[in-house]
Parts: sequence; structure tokens; C-alpha cells
Amino acid sequence: MAARLRAAGCVFAAEEAAILVDAARDVEQLEEMTARRCAGEPLEHVVGKVRFGSIDLHVGPGVFIPRQRSLLLAQVAAEVLRQRHVEHPVVIEAFCGVAPVAAAVAEAASGARIHVVDVDATALAYARRNLPAGAHAHLGDGLSTLPRRLLGAVDVIAAVSPYIPDGAVELLPHETEYEPRTALLGGSDGLDHIRRLVGAAPDWLADGGALLMEMNTAQAGQILAERSDDWADADRIVGDDGQTAVVRLVRRPRAQG
Repeated sequence: MAARLRAAGCVFAAEEAAILVDAARDVEQLEEMTARRCAGEPLEHVVGKVRFGSIDLHVGPGVFIPRQRSLLLAQVAAEVLRQRHVEHPVVIEAFCGVAPVAAAVAEAASGARIHVVDVDATALAYARRNLPAGAHAHLGDGLSTLPRRLLGAVDVIAAVSPYIPDGAVELLPHETEYEPRTALLGGSDGLDHIRRLVGAAPDWLADGGALLMEMNTAQAGQILAERSDDWADADRIVGDDGQTAVVRLVRRPRAQG
């Protein structure tokens, strides 16, 4: 099996063979899964899960596979919640996909009230499986379908919105052919969804609440330069790869009266 995988171009053929053997319930399924992997389908789609930090997330064909670099976003979100000292903070993951950040935050902050939003019903079905009981999943674009009672009451909004420029689609790895383009591409400069989120988030955030967004480091500088007066504080945290950053925008306190 490792030889078949290696011949198909799998760099870590032996490791992948072991994962497939562990995931298959019988020889027939093992053969079917091996054939899918040799045909180029991502290993995570084939076995139905991906490791994200300390948790296993359910994934499957047709959904975006969470990247390990997004662990930084989850860690920053958890730290922001610790600093706010709110007993039952409200956390939203926008453009959630299978909800990796919300799932990680729910594990780190057991009292958090979790809401996730995505336009993809298939991804939301996986998100519901990955989230604890009591979490809420909303089908819609951006923040548009959140309950109105959350206006001005949200502690953290986290998002890995699509941020790859449309013109870079030809540079994407082969495996991304199996993921929805709507989860990857963000307009001519990759910032269409991010700008809309920055514009909408202040209405939903509580005073001192934070908007946290993953993007390319160059894009981070542009977003920080464009930010409005709604934000009292802003910075970026660069990941270990040097290419990815989390932008943190803090909601300015509203004028009294």
C-alpha cells in the first residue's frame, strides 16, 4: 500500500498507509480509501477527520480542511477571553467552515456561548458535529444571520475568511481542487470579505470586544492602515511561518448617552 501511495506522489507514503489502515473498518473499505487517496483526494477527506491542536475535527468531501496555521487564531481568541474575565463570553466564528476555531475555543473556555456562521450548508453540518451541545450554527453570509439580540454583546469574533486573491488561483496546490473555491478566494486583492467583516463587526462587539482575523502578513498591514475610528486598539501577531498573521482589532467604547 505504501508503494502504491508513493507511486501516486504521496511524500509520506508509509505514514499515510498506517493512517488508512487505522481508519478502515475492513479490507474492502481500505482498498476504496487507498484508491481515492491515490487519485489525489486529500487524506483528511478520505479518512473523515483532521487533527487540530488537541482535538479531532470531522471533515469530508467538499469542505475546506482546517490548516494548522489557524491554531494561532484559536490561541489568540482564547487569550483575549481570559483577559476579559467574562463568566459566559459570547464567541462568534464567521466564515466558520467546519468550525475549528470555535471548537478549540469551546474546549479552552468551557463557559463560552458559541455561535458560528457560514454560507455552506455542508460545512455547517460538519461544524455541528465538531461543536459542543448548546452551540448555535447559522447559515448565511458574514454576520448577517446572527440573532439581533447579540448586537453589542459579543466578546470575540474570529474568522478565517477567504483571503486568497482571485488571480492566484493557478498557484494553489493540487489538493485545493477538492475544496470549495468560495472558502478560498477573496476578490482581486483577497480582502473583499475581510473588509466587509471589519465594517460590520463594530455593531456586534461589546465595548472592548475583539475582532480577530487570519490573513497574509502583507494584507494585515493594509487592513491596519485602512481601519476606521471604531477601533480603539489594533495590532497583528505573526505566525511561525512568517507568512500568516492574526490581526486584532479592539472595539472602541461607545459614547455614553
